[in-house]
Amino acid sequence: MEIASPLPGTEPPRDCPRCPRLVAFRAQCRIEYPDWWNAPVHAFGDPHAWLAFAGLAPGKHGANRTGRPFTGDHAGDLLFATLAEFGLSKGRYGARIDDGLTLDGAIIVNSVKCLPPQNKPTPAEIAACRPFFEAQMAALSKVRVVIALGRIAHDAALRAAGARLSAHPFAHGAAHALPDGRHLVDSYHCSRYNTNTGRLTPEMFADVFRTALGLKDQTSGPNSSTSPR
Repeated sequence: MEIASPLPGTEPPRDCPRCPRLVAFRAQCRIEYPDWWNAPVHAFGDPHAWLAFAGLAPGKHGANRTGRPFTGDHAGDLLFATLAEFGLSKGRYGARIDDGLTLDGAIIVNSVKCLPPQNKPTPAEIAACRPFFEAQMAALSKVRVVIALGRIAHDAALRAAGARLSAHPFAHGAAHALPDGRHLVDSYHCSRYNTNTGRLTPEMFADVFRTALGLKDQTSGPNSSTSPR
């Protein structure tokens, strides 16, 4: 099974060797679930997007199974429903890679490309995957706003923009002006735990999208001559 990336040349190899723990977990999953994707998960969406979503990492029964970010697990239900609500997708989300869904003006890029045990990558694993995430953010020349889904994605987006973490604390709904001319908007991750406990409601998530839309025309983008440095 091959899945094309919207950002060719920026993805890790299918058998990426960088993180021994993740390599071992991948091998285990390939034995237990040989029909699953079980490899680094590519970015998904519009390569000319104005809005990028920085995710955490593939979910075991979602992206690691299907090969597409947020596809096939609970987190994708809210994300793709909200993308549709704001006109950022075309087609109907069917929780599978052949559902015909496409994104229009938006792209999803995980900060960690491989499945981590218990959905918790280590700091070393996050750092090992950073070059791929940063290459993808650099390739997205038209992105003006980044929505970070959770603290790890927030930190990854700040590092990619050359911003100091201490100057931009994570807080749901917060917006940060970045040194590269973009804006970063924080959101709690749309995980089953956060939505089931009420930490993140559909309306709270929609408010994050509204904030991003409000910032769309206030950013210069990373390749603009007017971008602050």
